[in-house]
Amino acid sequence: MDWQVFAEQIGVMAQDLLKQSSVDATLTRITGSATELVAGCDAAGILVLSGPESVSLAPSEPLVAELDQLQRKLGQGPCFDAARRSTMKRVFRIADFTDAESRWPDFVPEALRLGLGSMMGFLLFTEDEDFGALNFYSRRPGAFTEESEQAGVLLASHAAVALSAARSHAQMEQAVATRHQIGQAMGILMARHNIPENEAFNRLRDYSQNNNVKLREVALLVCGQGALPQR
Repeated sequence: MDWQVFAEQIGVMAQDLLKQSSVDATLTRITGSATELVAGCDAAGILVLSGPESVSLAPSEPLVAELDQLQRKLGQGPCFDAARRSTMKRVFRIADFTDAESRWPDFVPEALRLGLGSMMGFLLFTEDEDFGALNFYSRRPGAFTEESEQAGVLLASHAAVALSAARSHAQMEQAVATRHQIGQAMGILMARHNIPENEAFNRLRDYSQNNNVKLREVALLVCGQGALPQR
């Protein structure tokens, strides 16, 4: 591998990732970059574990979602291990699915039946209770080498930064939108009941707490109906 060329490609990818308009677009660009930049990679995807649940994100082809579903069903596999903080290991690789593999005895023969030859998984991010892995797949045994692994580590590191930035931006936009909706709802209550600003907010907050409804959802109801719903 020409590492100078690869470094230039990674730099272009990093800039492109930060230009994406949403978290979903960033995820799709990450998995697309995996197939473009890592030699031997036929498909890629992101697996996220949130408590007992798991979800497949931005699979580059249906095989990825099928393999994630298989690991979910069996409760084992390199992607699961890469996404688990408790393992404290950042990279997992199966060089050849036709060789004996003791780490995931149920997953390997099923993946081989689906046409998988080799794969790698990289810890992508840890945030709150969510853990994720960026996963690379090849239909050819022995497709991923030590160089592939080094390339994957670099790509996953840049991807983690871009994904974190995209999430932060999305959260900020949501917070601004929520604040705007709450302000609108307060204005409606102030005009309807001839009450001051603090009283309008207190009514929204009390309804939220008493009915176990998020404040943003209460504000949306008021904006849509022109009043607080009847308890």
